Formats: sequence, structure tokens, C-alpha cells
Amino acid sequence: MTSEPRKGTSRHFVLAAGGTGGHLIPAFALAAELDARGHHIALITDERGANIPGKPDFLTAHVLPAGRFGKNPLRWISGARAVMEGRSMALRLFESFAPAAVVGFGGYPALPALLAATAAKVPSVVHEQNAVLGRVNRLLAGRVDAIATSYPEVQRLKPKFKGKTHLVGNPVREEVLALRDEDFPAFTEEGLLRVLVTGGSQGASVLSDVVPDGLAMLPPGLRSRLQVTQQCRAEDLDAVRARYANHDIPAELGTYFEDMHERLAGTHLFIGRAGASTIAELTAVGRPAILVPLPIATDDHQAVNTSEIVKAGGARMIRQDNFTPKELAKQIQALAQHPASLANAAHGAWNCGRPKAAEDLADLVEGMGGIDLMDVIRVGEAAPRAAATATKPQTATRSSGEDIAA
Repeated sequence: MTSEPRKGTSRHFVLAAGGTGGHLIPAFALAAELDARGHHIALITDERGANIPGKPDFLTAHVLPAGRFGKNPLRWISGARAVMEGRSMALRLFESFAPAAVVGFGGYPALPALLAATAAKVPSVVHEQNAVLGRVNRLLAGRVDAIATSYPEVQRLKPKFKGKTHLVGNPVREEVLALRDEDFPAFTEEGLLRVLVTGGSQGASVLSDVVPDGLAMLPPGLRSRLQVTQQCRAEDLDAVRARYANHDIPAELGTYFEDMHERLAGTHLFIGRAGASTIAELTAVGRPAILVPLPIATDDHQAVNTSEIVKAGGARMIRQDNFTPKELAKQIQALAQHPASLANAAHGAWNCGRPKAAEDLADLVEGMGGIDLMDVIRVGEAAPRAAATATKPQTATRSSGEDIAA
């Protein structure tokens, strides 16, 4: 999945990201790509990010003060002090590590590192995972040398920055990307319908409340073929287990599944939130989805994230206010009543994938670091998904394959 290392071009790069999976998954994917090319990488994050599962062993994490700026003005002074302290620490790190470029992935921990990059005149890049430019990336958009996006259209990104904006996609884990060329799992009139339900790393209680009852409202011929895997909050497990038992629907429940990519491989239909990493993995693998955006997401970015995949026919979006068992059952029937419909939706999702995201982002970063800029795709130019579309056989005629991560 990675490019060949380039002899004699080893450099140092600093990646800076908030401590959530949404920020760190693409950072880890870029780190793996740069490491395979012979470069050295350091990570700046918070305590959560330094200890998050999945961090590559070769990646040294540095925890810096970041500060947060909420609606309460009384916290702004302490937040600013923390940012400036983190900036000073980042500058000291740069003196010893000498990065060729600094790459920010959003989140407040990225702010001090990118401010330090500006002060030290180190080239800088921000990567935006969502279809709405995040607060930190919005703040830094005028300072950085390049902006990498995951969607062709990104709200809150000012037109004056178009000249330095590059569409690369959202990098996903290698084990997920490895599933891209596998066939969509066989789904027939008599076969099992495997459903995967997740609400992100912490689960989502609304899914626990609605999904079991919605599945129970499906026509008997479809309900009897269900095989469900659902991630729940710990406090919801017993109630959800009882609901599935009452509906006589086989379901495997858990608070966390380490083998989520393997479960995604065998999934016919995903139900869950619309975080950037979730959609990147759904489109990388090609799995139909019913997406329920988190209503309190900043700038409603999860709803905006669904636009491309919904337009392509790969997913249905239901606002949480309308997410009822009856509406869920209706949308599942629309997708899964006929095998060809589900397979065509899978193909629509697959066509939205950008499998070269890590490579394209690494090319961009290397270009900022003094190596000739590679073939990075700019927003607005032709062929926005090089090598990602029109190469996979129609899924309606395909068989076998397996699962997704959230």
C-alpha cells in the first residue's frame, strides 16, 4: 500500500493532532507512509493521543500544553497561556528534530505546533478530515503553506485559499484499505443479511434505543435472515441484549471490537454515525450505510460529511430527530429488499473512496519539505479520484468478501 522509499531523501516530519481517533487515524496512516519512504516522524498530541490504541511503535509522541477556547471568555486567558507554552515547547523540539515540514490534523493540540512552525519558518500543511473546515484549521488556513482536504467541497474554506488547497482524501488504516479489492459479500434472496452497528469509539445510546426495534419491524422474510453485530455503551448492553432476545434476532454485542476491520469485511449494511473516519472506511471498502449524524457535532459537520456518499447512492441519511424504528425499517427495506439494490449501493459507496489518500498526502508533505511535489490532485481539476473509480466490476454481479470500522 505504500510507495517505494526514495534513497537519499530521508527527512524529519512532525505530525500534530488532537487526541481523538478522527484526528489520529489519518495521522497514523500518513506516518506509516512516510516511514516506509525512509523518513523520521514525531507526533505532537495530548495525553489521550499519546496512549491511544493503534499508535505505530516507531512514532514518538510528545505531549504539549494546548489549551481550549470555549464560549466562556474567562477561559480564554488560560487557554492562550497554554497555547503559548506549547508553542515554546514545540520550538525547542524543532531545534533538535529539525523538521522539514509540520502537518496538522485538527484539534487544539495541533495549534501550538503549527504556530511554532510559522514562527520558525518551517513549511506547514493542515489536513481536514471533514466536509466543514474545523475551528483550528480555519484559524490557521491563512498561515499554512497548503491545505489538504478529504472532500471536493469543504464548507468554511474561503475561496481565496483555493490556490493552495489539494484534494487528497482521508487516509485510512492499511488493514481496511486492503479490503478494497475484495468482492462485496454475496447477498441473495435466501442468504443472511449481516448488519454492523456502531456509534464511534464511545457508542451511541440512540442506536441502542432504535436499531433493535427497527430491525424487528422488517418483513418476516428479511427479519429472519438478520445477523447483527452492534457496539454499545457498557451501560446499554443488558437492555439491548434483552431487546434482541425478545425480537428473536441473533446479535453479537460488545463495547469494543478489536477486529472491526474483519467484521466490516463481511458486512452487507452499516448503521451508525457519520464521522469522517467512518465514511472514509465505508467508501474505501464499499459498504452501503444508513447514517445518523451526531446532532451536536460542531458546525453540523457530520451531516455535511454524508452529502457525497448519499448523492452517489451509497448511503441514506436520517437526522436523529427522525431516527425512529419505523423510519429505520423503511430505509433498510429500500436498500436491502432486493440483492441488486444493496450491491448497487455498495458500488456507489466504493466509487466515493480515495484509496491513494495517504500516498497523495505524503507526496504533498514531501513537496513542502523540499522534495519535488508529486502528482497531488488540486481541488477543481479533472479526475478528482485518480485510480479510484471505474475500475471495479459492477457490484451487482459480484460475490464474496467481508466488514467496516467506525
